Amino acid sequence: MLKIIKDIEVYSPEYSGKKDVLLINDKIGKISDNIDLPSVSFYDIEVISGEDKILTPGFIDGHVHITGGGGEGGFTTRTPEAMLTDITSFGITTVVGCLGTDGTTRHMAALLAKARALEEEGITTYIYTGSYEIPTRNITDNSRNDIILIDKIIGIGEIAISDHRSAQPTTQDILRLAAEARVGGMLSGKAGVLHLHVGDGKRKLSQLFEITNIGEIPPEQMVPTHINRTRELLYDSIKYAKSGGYVDITSSIKPVLDGSIVKPSTALKMMLINGVPQEKITMSSDGNGSSPEFDSKGNLLRLGVGSLRDNHSEFCDAVFKENIPVDTALMPLTSNPADVLKLSNKKGRIQPGLDADIILMNKEDLSIDTVIAKGKVMVKEGKPVVFGTFEKLI
Repeated sequence: MLKIIKDIEVYSPEYSGKKDVLLINDKIGKISDNIDLPSVSFYDIEVISGEDKILTPGFIDGHVHITGGGGEGGFTTRTPEAMLTDITSFGITTVVGCLGTDGTTRHMAALLAKARALEEEGITTYIYTGSYEIPTRNITDNSRNDIILIDKIIGIGEIAISDHRSAQPTTQDILRLAAEARVGGMLSGKAGVLHLHVGDGKRKLSQLFEITNIGEIPPEQMVPTHINRTRELLYDSIKYAKSGGYVDITSSIKPVLDGSIVKPSTALKMMLINGVPQEKITMSSDGNGSSPEFDSKGNLLRLGVGSLRDNHSEFCDAVFKENIPVDTALMPLTSNPADVLKLSNKKGRIQPGLDADIILMNKEDLSIDTVIAKGKVMVKEGKPVVFGTFEKLI
């Protein structure tokens, strides 16, 4: 299976100029100024025109509730599972699945099975072990063993801190999990990150600063997410990232009337203006997770659902509204999560030998035209052409 994308502007995510890109089965085979088509070939070669388009790596979404989430308002508020086209339609070719508030009716075996199903349908999947709570919910007897023994588990998460829905972990609890994640990653050659849900509590990232001040666990091991939830949390996250840690913006957290939430693309701009190294910022969707809003006493007021479309829409806003260069706006969705999750030998860049995970966007408005996952066209002319097993039966 050969595909040649001709005369297209390539962002790797760095701008590489106009190139031809050859895909061989599920890998990027060659990138060159010109790749000649043979006059006679024993292979079927699909030629894709790159006219008026740009080519980027497929998005890596590091936080998706692929089995659904929520439940803060009772059983009827449990959010639905993610379907294949919910993911691919918005340029996402790799997802990391996680559990959230509910580690009881949503459990690790189901999360692992869903990840395997999505991979069979055409994308790349990984998962975190655990949920909001401590002790963690695992498949084996502990989190470290999950990371070492189960191929798809690359870290622990999402453990909740600074949130009334958390298990109120102590700093020592978080330190112990960070150590489990670190050693599990070392022994398995994986990232072994501790992925942390951060609520709107007053503690913000104080516990992470306590741990990093001890000096034994590097800040890169602990990745806080939802950092644009409040302006105060964002400023704490700027400090954390400048000290060496990675931080994750949530694209589906959008401003409300009281002005406490920072729009994701605006948060990215603020971080860059305040001197955060651009390689320290990632962005994920919290797709299919619940987006609850509580009053001052913790009572549920309303509930929304995170959408995987927000990664792409906030990328566009970063470029067109915040005037962030395309290559810089791409990094939190491509090369940066690949580096955080130790996937750089497979994902996140346009380089020969890496997986053929590619987006073709229309140059004028950055709308998605084509999505290719592991060499297979999943979306064409803006519409999905590959569907999940049950999508056409519903």
